[in-house]
Amino acid sequence: MISIIIPVYNEVSTINEIVNKIHLLKIDKEIIIIDDFSSDGTKNLLEKIKSDKIKIFYNEKNYGKGYCIRRGIQVASGNYVIIQDADLEYNPNEIYEFLEIFKKYDADVIYGSRFRGGKETKVLFFWHTVGNKFLTFLSNCFTNLNLTDMEVCYKAFKSSIIKSIELKENRFGFEPEVTAKISKLKDISIYEIGISYDGRTYKAGKKINWKDGFSAIRCILKYNLFKN
Repeated sequence: MISIIIPVYNEVSTINEIVNKIHLLKIDKEIIIIDDFSSDGTKNLLEKIKSDKIKIFYNEKNYGKGYCIRRGIQVASGNYVIIQDADLEYNPNEIYEFLEIFKKYDADVIYGSRFRGGKETKVLFFWHTVGNKFLTFLSNCFTNLNLTDMEVCYKAFKSSIIKSIELKENRFGFEPEVTAKISKLKDISIYEIGISYDGRTYKAGKKINWKDGFSAIRCILKYNLFKN
């Protein structure tokens, strides 16, 4: 079984559709939604769609994406865990491909990549791409991994692997932190696959900004150079 963790913050316009898409997946799965103190009606909508097949948790205040992911990992009961954003930027149908890699290669960790060829990617912001590639390059310099998209949302793990790692970052620092800590595990098997990406604009609700880029640099240095 795979645990699909969905951090949610003010996604009233997309959460119902993303959950419906995941429901249609013909796989053994559990859906774990962590609402990060939404204020746009998301909580009311979640109350309407909750069922025995969906675990929903509500934060008492806005903590951040990393906190939501950590909380989801704690309650996950699947053999595998994957992170799914609540917007529609990532296609849940590609979870099939992650499961195939797990089974075919007995992978421990799988990263999606928006920069590997073969999948459609919406054209958006040049400087976002530059920033993502720079952060990936900087992270690779310390981890000695050859990832092409460290900052990608779609990351999947064997449950035993991700539950063994102590994670601390509450916000978008989750990505460089988990990458640094995974790279230090002995005999870890990491794969990367190309994914499609239908990125959204800030007007449509995109939340990450330049401040998060500086935070990512801090996390790359912190979790690669020091014991944490």
